[in-house]
Formats: sequence, structure tokens, C-alpha cells
Amino acid sequence: MSAEVLISPSILSADFARLGEEVRAIDQAGCDWVHVDVMDGHFVPNITIGPAVVAAIRPHTRKPLDVHLMIAPVDPYIEAFAKAGSDIITVHAEAGPHLDRSLQLIRSLGKKAGVSLTPHTHESIIQYVLDRLDLVLVMTVNPGFGGQAFIPAMADKIAAIRQMIGNRPIHLEVDGGVNPATAAVCAKAGADVLVAGNAVFQGGKYAENIKAIRTGANTIAV
Repeated sequence: MSAEVLISPSILSADFARLGEEVRAIDQAGCDWVHVDVMDGHFVPNITIGPAVVAAIRPHTRKPLDVHLMIAPVDPYIEAFAKAGSDIITVHAEAGPHLDRSLQLIRSLGKKAGVSLTPHTHESIIQYVLDRLDLVLVMTVNPGFGGQAFIPAMADKIAAIRQMIGNRPIHLEVDGGVNPATAAVCAKAGADVLVAGNAVFQGGKYAENIKAIRTGANTIAV
């Protein structure tokens, strides 16, 4: 790849007691997007935040809010997250029976539409909705918790989806176990957006950590 890889820090690893401050900090440290992990305790085994928190952090950054809905059913909540200030809304292919309808709804609300795949889901599931998409998110860990290790087999999946995307203007995002070393693997396979939680927030060295991930990715992304 020739384009620089974008970094989207996941606020799942932020200090929730200082969430607005943390969002401002990663913005000033040079992040490209802000990744918001929404979990319902049903589709994934964890509960995080809802639309009210998205609305609360919206004034703290002008960077795109990259909102990942790990909830099922998802359609009843899409409009609320759109109104809260999301820029990109990503739903899971596994979260409902009518993915095309969900993507149409997101776009009808003026937002960019993404689809995410858990590790076991084959990439062919998105074949007939590619023209509805602005983003594909490959989960390289099992969704639900931060701090997990990158699943190496997902590199082949990233590469396969890059081939499927072809020349379409669709971002290919990776989430799970991303650090400077795995960033290189993801970029080489074709990812152009990397989500990182612990690797960005650890030690409070936001700018240093973001730079390390970006350097790792762009050393290979040529």
C-alpha cells in the first residue's frame, strides 16, 4: 500500500472517569479517528456505553467518531447513534438477518456505513453488499474485551478482503491486538485503518504510542 495508515484509538482503554479529557488527549496526540466500542452484554460478553456517551464526547474532538456497534439487534439503535454524532457506524454481519437493510439505514441518515466480521466469519458474507460500504472492519480477536492477542490467521483474511475491495473507495480497518509489530502485519496484508486500545493508552504516552504504531505500519505499507 502507498497511502499512510490511519490510527483510530479505541476509548475502551481510556479512563472512563476522564473520558472527555482522554479524547482531547488522543486528538492532540495525532490520532486520525476516535474508535468507540459499543457492547451490549448480549452479542458480546461485555457492556460499555450507549448513545448518550457518544453525544457527550462529540464536543471534545473534531476527528471522525468511528462507532463500532457490537450489539444485536442493531437496527433499532442506529438512528440514536447517528443523532449522537457518529461519523462512521459499523454493524456486525452476524448481528441480524438483513445486513443490506442495516447499511441502507446508516447511509440514509447521512453517515458512513461499515460492516464488521468476527474471526470465524468468512469474508464472502460481504460480497453482495460491497457497494453499500465505506468501511470493512476485520476483528483480529474475539470481540468483547480489550487486551487480547492478535490472531495470526486473520492476516490472510485481511488480504482476501483487500482483493475483494479492489478499486472501491472502502477503508479496510483492523481491530484487536494491534501494536507496532502487528501493525506491520496488518498493513502488509492491506489494512489502511488500525484500531488500538492498550497500545495507545498505556503509560499515558499517547503521542509516542501513536507514532510507534504508525511507524510500524508504514514501514511495511509500501
